[in-house]
Amino acid sequence: MKIKIARSPDSDDAFMLYALEQDKIDTGIYEFESHFADIEALNEKAQKTQEFDISAISFHSYAYLDLHYELMSVGGSFGDNYGPVLICGSNVNAPELLSKIKAGEQTVLVPGLLTSAALALKLYAPKVNIKALPFDQIQTALKNGDCEAGLIIHEGQITYKNNGFTKLLNLGEWWFERTGGLPLPLGCNIVKRSLEKPIKQDLNFILKKSVEYAFTHREEALAYALNFSQGLDLKDVDRFVSMYVNELSLDFGGRGQKGIELFFKEAYQLGFIPNLPKL
Repeated sequence: MKIKIARSPDSDDAFMLYALEQDKIDTGIYEFESHFADIEALNEKAQKTQEFDISAISFHSYAYLDLHYELMSVGGSFGDNYGPVLICGSNVNAPELLSKIKAGEQTVLVPGLLTSAALALKLYAPKVNIKALPFDQIQTALKNGDCEAGLIIHEGQITYKNNGFTKLLNLGEWWFERTGGLPLPLGCNIVKRSLEKPIKQDLNFILKKSVEYAFTHREEALAYALNFSQGLDLKDVDRFVSMYVNELSLDFGGRGQKGIELFFKEAYQLGFIPNLPKL
């Protein structure tokens, strides 16, 4: 049975699916056809076409997809006292800029309107004005003076200081502190609701085997992830993967679910998502 699966071309997703993509585990009757696209492109594609049986998306995007897809318990990425970083130039008055952002007086570049990073920023500053830009163009836009503040995700969270930027706010730290230690939901895997339940269970189990294989064969999985690292060296890839591939990626469990439920509840109460999605 052919299964179309999509993920982002980033090192953490590559690490988790290394075993699956390189035929390191037995997938039984299932033949996986892999596709890669930027996370915001996957968010939009899941809404418009539902062409993938399994897809990585932002948790935020799931609020618009729960009629067609279910959350998988494996492969999630959470910010556990870290996460998307709001940055500015080093010569900017950071406290003053942050006040303007919260008052809706300063536009912030975000890596996609459907990203969880953008939604987390809106929970922090409900009046914020945002403008979407591909995640890998935000730092360049800030350097060019197109905007004073940008929200960065993926490997940019590792590199922004070396590129001369200053942290205004780490949204994962903010969320962790105000929720009493809950992780910030960022990325997840979804599976088509229309598939039969035993098939969905099989697929969840296979993806979990892939993540487990990466944990027990870390060196080779990291070497594979390095090919999708946006220019990071092996040490930084290891650091980045350690942040976003952990026990919550194997199964987000009760603690992860509490974070997801609160994330959606607050977004719904503020009118940022149309409904409370089915978990």
